[in-house]
Order: sequence, then structure tokens, then C-alpha cells
Amino acid sequence: MKNSTEQPEPACRVIIVGAGLAGSLLACYLGREGYEVEVHERRADPRKQGFIGGRSINLAVSCRAITALDQVGLAETILENAIPMRGRMMHDRDGRLIFQPYSKNPDEAIKSISRGGLNLALIDAADALANVTFHFDHKCEDIDLDLPAATFALADSGELVIRECDLIIGADGAFSTVRGRMLKLDRFSCSQSYLSHGYKELTIPPTGEGDFAMEPNALHIWPRGGFMMIALPNRDKTFTCTCFWPFEGPTGFEAISSEQDVTPFFKRHFPDAVPLMPTLVEDFMSNPLGSLATVRCEPWHYQDKVVLIGDAAHAVVPFYGQGINAGFEDCRILDACLRQHPSDRAGALRQFTAQRKINTDAIADLALANFIEMRDKVGSPAFLMKKKLEKTLHAFFPKWFMPLYNMISFSDIPYAEARAKAEAQWKTIKLVAGIGAILILIVIVFAFIQLT
Repeated sequence: MKNSTEQPEPACRVIIVGAGLAGSLLACYLGREGYEVEVHERRADPRKQGFIGGRSINLAVSCRAITALDQVGLAETILENAIPMRGRMMHDRDGRLIFQPYSKNPDEAIKSISRGGLNLALIDAADALANVTFHFDHKCEDIDLDLPAATFALADSGELVIRECDLIIGADGAFSTVRGRMLKLDRFSCSQSYLSHGYKELTIPPTGEGDFAMEPNALHIWPRGGFMMIALPNRDKTFTCTCFWPFEGPTGFEAISSEQDVTPFFKRHFPDAVPLMPTLVEDFMSNPLGSLATVRCEPWHYQDKVVLIGDAAHAVVPFYGQGINAGFEDCRILDACLRQHPSDRAGALRQFTAQRKINTDAIADLALANFIEMRDKVGSPAFLMKKKLEKTLHAFFPKWFMPLYNMISFSDIPYAEARAKAEAQWKTIKLVAGIGAILILIVIVFAFIQLT
């Protein structure tokens, strides 16, 4: 399956902190390469206690995640239960629907998949490898960067356990303990910025007949200018709805202070959704309110001993649907870097940081910009006109013009390269349009001269 015949030294011991999506997939990669891998997770084993997540119950996976899964032979099995979403279904205030396909090719779709189901499948796949061991109820308390070693507190006894290894990989999310220890390093840069918006999840159940209450092969959006709600389909015929609203203001979460405020607010802003949500009031009052942060840091590694991946290195807001895709791409590229430098792990980690940092910064910027597009622009005539132009140009000139969304979601073109290519395409279009306008003006002037 691997192109390289090089193998790491048998004694190479790796500790992965975090058994979430990226950590479990990376365990699959490194286990197959012959590393001795320990995965330590602060939560209980989800195979015994239920899903270890705590965030959204479904995800949008696309080409990058699928490529990474395919490299370890898991794509086909995992995608069996995914639901393709071929475009956006816009809901206006009067309940009218407008479908915006993501691509001229109907086979190009993002996939809605259960976060918990995906995590369980990855844990099972990694745990089936003889050289991968999982340790649940192990909370990471500290990291010794120079040994390297990790200190874990056992949930049942509080006992501290110190585990030494050759390489520690921080896959422990946006509030990473591993990254927190690296903050003490000289010239380690880190920023964490929050949106003024938060999120809360709700549910649309199946109809009385047991079918989907809305079109299942679409990502549903209720754009309201400054705030919005979205819905993704689940395999059990439900939809997970997410409200992205400001924390403050008349259209924010603070506008709902009691049960009596919920239904009138939704009838005013999302009227067509209300009949589909019989437990709206109960869900809204009981479900937690989350915040949305972007994390950037550099470098992602320390010598040949520690490296960060996924949200621990580059948490992004979810509005391009690329968080899990970028995290899985990290796994694939880190594995490739380690294989390219089997005797120089420090060089492999340097290459990984250099290759990924510029691209994850790019997708962080694009995700923030796409939030504004989704909540404010997707229903506007100008936006719809631009999308039609993109679709037409892509149909007639597929080798020259590819919409930015297609490059991000339906290709493995590096994020920064995709952004630069999109900017160059539109620069050319504007230049051609400008030249065309000048030529038309010249013709008009010449005709006027001839007539006079």
C-alpha cells in the first residue's frame, strides 16, 4: 500500500495524546508503518461508555478526508453510511426554497457522516493493529518536551503515570495540553481568536411516516444577514440543526431568556422550520451553547520530539466544512514526511510544519470569509449571478477555470494554492471584462462619428 520500502526503527515509540478523529486516524497510519503507538484519551472508552465527543454529532467530509481514509483502506467502509449533499438548499423567510448545486458534476458532493460513528470506526481500525494500544480515562497533565515524556492522571484513582517515548503527537484539540506546554518555548507563537457568534444544536426528527422531513441530499441554510441556521442530514432520517447567532443583540442568544421566547423568535426568523421541530423549546433550553475559535500557532514541532496536528495546531471555524478534512490531511502528510525522512525525524517534522502551516492559515481565512457569505450573501441576486457565471465558465473551460469551492472541497490542491489560483482567475476575468467594455465603447464612439 505504501510507496516507500523504508521502515522506521522498531524501537521508535510514539505517544498520541487524544483519541479523537485525527489522533485515531494517525494511529492507523503509524501503526501500519511499524511504530509502537500508544494513544491516550482523557475520556472513557466510547465502545463502552458512548461516543467520546462533545461537539456536533455530524460532519461534512469531502475529498481531502476521503483521500486520507483511502490511504489506510478505510474510505469505502466508512462512507457506506454517509449521505451525499450535492448543494445548498436556501430557505428564505417565506419558506421558499432555492437549490444551489456545489458542482456541475452531480457525483461531486460533500458527505454528511456521524462524528461518533466515524470516531468509533477509526478507533476499532487502529486498535486492531498489534502495535497500537489505547488508554482511556488518561488525562494529560503535563509534557516533558526534552525527554520526551507525558504525564497522565488516571480517572479512577487520580494516580499520575509518566510515559516516556521517542515522539509525542498532540492531537488533543483546540484546547490542547501539549500546545499549552509548548507555549513556554522561546519563539513559539500562538493566537486564539473568538467570533462574536456562538452555536447551539437542535434536531428535526423524521416525519410520522419515518422519512426525512426535508430534502436529504442538501445542506440546508436559513441565511438571515448577521446570523443563520443550517441543517445536515443523518442516517437515522433526522437532521442536526445548528444555530449560528451572535451572543448579544436582538437576533442573538441573549434575546431568548425563557421558554416563552423560543417559539416566537423562531416563527419570526425561521418560520418553515418550526412545524418540523416538535421538541424545539425543550431542545433549545437544554442544549449547551458553544463558542467558535480560530487557533494559529508556529512552529508545530519541537526538535524531533513533539508535533501538533489537527485542531491542536490549527482549529478553524466550521463554515467551509474543512476542519476534519484539514485534520485528516495532516495525518496523511505527516506520515508522508516521516517516510521521506526515515533517519531524520527532526527534518520530517520541520517539513511537515512548513508544508502545512501556510495552507491551514489559508483555510482559516477562507472559513471566516465563508461565514459572512453563508449568513449574508447566499440569497442575494449578485451572489446567485456570480455562482451561475462560475458554473458556466467551469463547464466551458474546465481546465482553465475551477471555482474556489470545488478546489477546496473536491480536490487535494493545497489550500493556499487554491486560494491564489482563484484570485488569479477572477483577476483575469475582470481584465477581460474591462477590455471588452473598452472595445464596446470604441465601437459605439466610432459608430457615432460615422453617423455625424
